[in-house]
Amino acid sequence: MSRLDALSLRSRTTFTAVVIVALLLGAGAWVLMTTLDRQLVTATDRASQATAHDLVAMVQGDRLPEVLTQVGDDGVAQVFTAGGTVLAASANVAGRSPITRPAGSSGARQRTFDGPDDQETETYRAWVVSGASPRGDVTVVVGSSLEAAHEASRRLRTLLLLGVPLAVLLLGAVVWLLVGRALGRLDRIRAEVDAIGPQQLDRRLVVTGPRDEVRRLAATMNRMLDRVETAVTRQRQLVADVSHDLQSPLATQRLSLEVALREPGAVDADELRSGVLAPARAMERLVDDLLVLAAADEHAPGATSSVDLDSLVLEEAERARGTSRVRIDTARVSAGPIRANPSEIRRAVRNLVDNAAAYAASVVELAVVTTGQEVVLDVRDDGPGVPVDERERIFDRFHRGDRSRTAGVSGSGLGLSIARTAAERAGGRLDLVEGAGGAHFRMVLPVLPLE
Repeated sequence: MSRLDALSLRSRTTFTAVVIVALLLGAGAWVLMTTLDRQLVTATDRASQATAHDLVAMVQGDRLPEVLTQVGDDGVAQVFTAGGTVLAASANVAGRSPITRPAGSSGARQRTFDGPDDQETETYRAWVVSGASPRGDVTVVVGSSLEAAHEASRRLRTLLLLGVPLAVLLLGAVVWLLVGRALGRLDRIRAEVDAIGPQQLDRRLVVTGPRDEVRRLAATMNRMLDRVETAVTRQRQLVADVSHDLQSPLATQRLSLEVALREPGAVDADELRSGVLAPARAMERLVDDLLVLAAADEHAPGATSSVDLDSLVLEEAERARGTSRVRIDTARVSAGPIRANPSEIRRAVRNLVDNAAAYAASVVELAVVTTGQEVVLDVRDDGPGVPVDERERIFDRFHRGDRSRTAGVSGSGLGLSIARTAAERAGGRLDLVEGAGGAHFRMVLPVLPLE
């Protein structure tokens, strides 16, 4: 692990921001100084060139004064003949010999040379122009001191050397404060979440501050806590419901076995079989239902194949007729090809038929209809119906409804939950259809596509 990784997030963020901004400002300052220096030199070159051509014109018009005032204090100008006679000069080089060699025929136009400046010697960048005059060929020299051109760059460099570090330090302080403020809110969220234990799952984070990423994170954490609380509550309820449902058959089995062991001749085989096998079958059905729901919760894929829903419904109706006291009407069952897991769909249909037969007063109506891209299974009964406040809760696991309405009806309360799960795993849905009288469940599944 590098030293940077060992620092806090606040330190790493501030350090990274400072380094990046320092590099950018440093590069920008260098480009600015280089460009400024080049532009200043270019500007003085243009001014010197223009002044030199003006002086040539003055020589040719015999209008040349002895003291040249066309240049400033930092400039130099001189006009001399081919023989070295100085015809005119600026005040700072008055009375001096030619400050550079004649232009000649080399065609050179720009030169850099050391020349006098009062009591000092400076480097000049000058334009040297030749021209004809009534006095013969002359050379005009006009230049400016490079020291003056570079002086502005030095001032800017000094300002940047002071301003850039100050700006970087100021930025670092701002980033440190802002990041610290944001991380402080994150740390508060971490502390609040860390303090939530299994017995305080109803606690939620206080969502405050600006509507930024940290606030959205707090809202997301609250939604996650909602899901965790729901899952834990559901798990606890599942454990309680399973324990309750297993307690009765286990107690029945234990009692039957104790009686058989205590009085071997007092209990015949049929009574012992009824007291042991029937509770065992109930526990087996419960465990089987729980395994189905567990596989669904794990999103475990099931093997699918083509299923004739109409044949399956007719088989389950025939089975229910052998044990039910009500009439099972299948007159409206028509062809319904689907693709699903056969065992899951059969279990769903069986649960719907058994549920309807348990609550019906006299008749259960089954219908299978293919409409477009869907196969619809309708299961109706003429029983008491489902109360309004339970129309969604009946699909919850282990929901048995009002005891006064379910008297004489046995079951674990998993049938409708398993049926809806099976429908959804097959790509469909199961809903309770609102209507007058009895209960009406509708399962909608996608039709088997034609090959």
